[in-house]
Amino acid sequence: MRLIGLTGGIAAGKSTIGRRLAHHGAHRIDADVLAREAVAPGSPGLARVAARFGSDVVHEDGSLDRAALGAVVFGDPAALADLNAIVHPEVRRLFREHVDRAAASDPDAIVVYEVPLLVETSARDEPWDLVVVAEADVESRVARMTALRGMTEAEARQRIARQGSDAERRAIADIVIDTSGSEAETLAHADRLWERLVSLG
Repeated sequence: MRLIGLTGGIAAGKSTIGRRLAHHGAHRIDADVLAREAVAPGSPGLARVAARFGSDVVHEDGSLDRAALGAVVFGDPAALADLNAIVHPEVRRLFREHVDRAAASDPDAIVVYEVPLLVETSARDEPWDLVVVAEADVESRVARMTALRGMTEAEARQRIARQGSDAERRAIADIVIDTSGSEAETLAHADRLWERLVSLG
């Protein structure tokens, strides 16, 4: 089994690359999906969030009230650190479960973990066989976020500023894929990456 870390800033094209690699046969694990699973209704993670932040952050149907929680942790570094101390270990546990299942089903699996905060969290310490960084210039990313996600330009720039820098991601990268061109160009880069991954096997 080979373990590939796929990262990049918000709107840098990680998902486009991740989906393409999955199309070719990679086992794709999405950290954003795991983060939602970590606080799903009835989960230990959600119980700990409610214990720390109060029942007001849980809807009547038992699901997390993300807006209420966001209002609590926004601008409060200590509260955000408490939240991360609950969610991040759960995400790591779920990640290991997914990796173990992939390895059990296919010892030669190529597992791609699409993780936005690879450089900012303990994910950087995983035993990666390869770290791939999707990278686009800030203006391209802002344009994508305003057009595709409905954000204002100010909101988009704030989100970018809260993440690690391109330099920090490049420092741990084995491969950097420029995603500032067309989607077709990004897909072609992903195809060449897949050929390289297969050849390494």
